[in-house]
Amino acid sequence: MDITITGRNIAISDRFRDFVAEKAERITHLDSRTDSLEVRVSRHLDRNGNHGDDHIELTLRGHGVIIRAESGAGDKYAAFDVAIDKLIERVRRAKDRRKIHRGGGHHMMGLSEATAAKFLEPVVDRLESEEEGHENPIVIRQKVFEAARMTVEEAVDHMELVGHSFFLFVDSETGLPSVVYRRKGWTYGAIALKSA
Repeated sequence: MDITITGRNIAISDRFRDFVAEKAERITHLDSRTDSLEVRVSRHLDRNGNHGDDHIELTLRGHGVIIRAESGAGDKYAAFDVAIDKLIERVRRAKDRRKIHRGGGHHMMGLSEATAAKFLEPVVDRLESEEEGHENPIVIRQKVFEAARMTVEEAVDHMELVGHSFFLFVDSETGLPSVVYRRKGWTYGAIALKSA
């Protein structure tokens, strides 16, 4: 597995590179199909230029699958430990989901079944300030992605792999813009937009 480490506002020492390589071996023991691990380390500085928390972003790629995790802590070693544990848990979940799908012991509900069963519930998003003392408590971050066509089941898989609580996609069966989201336990919801 190729490991790429980049730093922003922080120096990357050989000791840290060895630490990352040693910890990343846990991933290859768990799933040998991984191709690369990208590690982004950044140090946040406050307005006075004082040292803030170190932030780690991990992106694992392998055979068309992307799994992400991130964490922040007082130093890069502690932040990496938390992030790698999150990443490994997501790799385990992905392997478990593949086993369930192959064994046929689990039934994934399609969009038509979900809407027929009144599965949809309103989703309420809470916007929080990223910085304390920010004048406006609402911070809106915007991202634009290419629309991906997939089934609801594939969208749930992608959502779990990136570790988000929702995933936007275009339903390949209906052609409608849709979102899947995580509910309590291991249940999921699906919402589709239909033009008026």
